[in-house]
Amino acid sequence: MHRFLLSLIAALWLAAAAAAPASAQTDEKPDVRLPERRSVRVLLDWTPNTNHIGFYVAQALGFYDDVNLDVDIVQPGELDLKVIEAVESGAVEFGINYQEYTSFALAEGAQIVAVAAVIQHNTTGFASAAERNPLTRPADLADLTYYGGGSVAEAILSRLISCDGAQWGRRYAELGVVDMIEVLKEGKADFGWIYYGWEGIEAEFRGVDLDVIMLRDYADCIPDYYTPLIITSAEHVQNDPEVVRAFMHATARGYEVAIRFPLAAAELLIAAEPQLDAALVRASALWLADQYQGDAPRWGEQRAEVWQRFTDFLVESQLIGAPIDIQRAFTNDFLPGS
Repeated sequence: MHRFLLSLIAALWLAAAAAAPASAQTDEKPDVRLPERRSVRVLLDWTPNTNHIGFYVAQALGFYDDVNLDVDIVQPGELDLKVIEAVESGAVEFGINYQEYTSFALAEGAQIVAVAAVIQHNTTGFASAAERNPLTRPADLADLTYYGGGSVAEAILSRLISCDGAQWGRRYAELGVVDMIEVLKEGKADFGWIYYGWEGIEAEFRGVDLDVIMLRDYADCIPDYYTPLIITSAEHVQNDPEVVRAFMHATARGYEVAIRFPLAAAELLIAAEPQLDAALVRASALWLADQYQGDAPRWGEQRAEVWQRFTDFLVESQLIGAPIDIQRAFTNDFLPGS
């Protein structure tokens, strides 16, 4: 059954790629294939989920094979290093990270580069159990207790709530790593920060009605930013650009399948990680299909103004001391069509 599914998805993909305009295709050019077999590792930020679906699709459908790469998808518990440390040290060639923490690292001199935006716009939000703490606007968060902590959350909440004419009361519930949905349902904290494309949908499946203040609805207050990103080291970009290009071309094809055939892509992720809730994966893949590329001309595209505006926010919030060099922070040069 699994082999039949792979064949069917591959046939669908090839037919769709052949029918697409040349400018829209992400099929490999001959010079993208590496002359010798190479191995790379990509470190996930969290346990496997639909943010990572393009890697699994590219692996299952042979897109990495097409460019002569062996790709090992590494989960966080397999390495005693955080993503940025692992990438910068060369323990892995690629990693999944976030613009805010990438910016912090760059401000401290880290030699890393963002090579793709996994999702084009921010799909996170502050969520409460609707029955306990109904939310209609950011000011409703002012006197509630937040599950979590950290300087980024405090800066964003302070700005977001003040934009709505209120003041953040800075109430925190430090509960460790626990089930966010259960925390909100049981009232152990009033609200938390979620990726709607996973936790928001999971809450629906579990019968928990959430109210969510989506950050993208308040982009005039909190600048849009990329979360998550694919990062690599500046050394890897400098010394192995053809490997970076091959990996990114194959990965882009994986995400393109997820955009065009989300349910088929979901089945490939489920087959690779059978411990996942299959229904949640399918629903999440459908929801994210329109989010991966969004309004960008291609999947993975990053824009200087997004980096600049969010960097300005980090400086204004005193989270970094000075603006980072935007030209060094990211590149689109390894995406198909570059």
